[in-house]
Amino acid sequence: MKAGDALPPLEIPVTRTLIVAGAIASRDYQDVHHDVELAKEKGSPDIFMNILTTNGLVGRYITDHFGPSAVLRTVKIRLGAPNYPGDTMVLTGSVEEIARTPEGTTATVRVLGANGIGKHVTGMVTVTVPDAAAGGAA
Repeated sequence: MKAGDALPPLEIPVTRTLIVAGAIASRDYQDVHHDVELAKEKGSPDIFMNILTTNGLVGRYITDHFGPSAVLRTVKIRLGAPNYPGDTMVLTGSVEEIARTPEGTTATVRVLGANGIGKHVTGMVTVTVPDAAAGGAA
């Protein structure tokens, strides 16, 4: 791994089930994440994904790439275009910086998640991969 490396894209179908399950799992009971009619009353064309689900999907994207021993250090994201049911979010990433730490190799990764209407999420994630000598995977 080196600065400039691109992570392979990850396509995530945005389903009603994913939106509602993510909201329930994160205890976000705001009606815009599960009730179509109330979401429409508030000006949205449909229910939409909450930030906690997006945060979890960004974390999954990083740990799927760096492996099961990867440790997320920081996840800093900003939401943009909503994720509505029936769309697909495509996560992409690029390694911005690599550093050696006592815990292993730490990478700073720029992440973008785009859907059919624009950029859903942008952010930076710092992840550490433990050295094999320390009992982790390299």
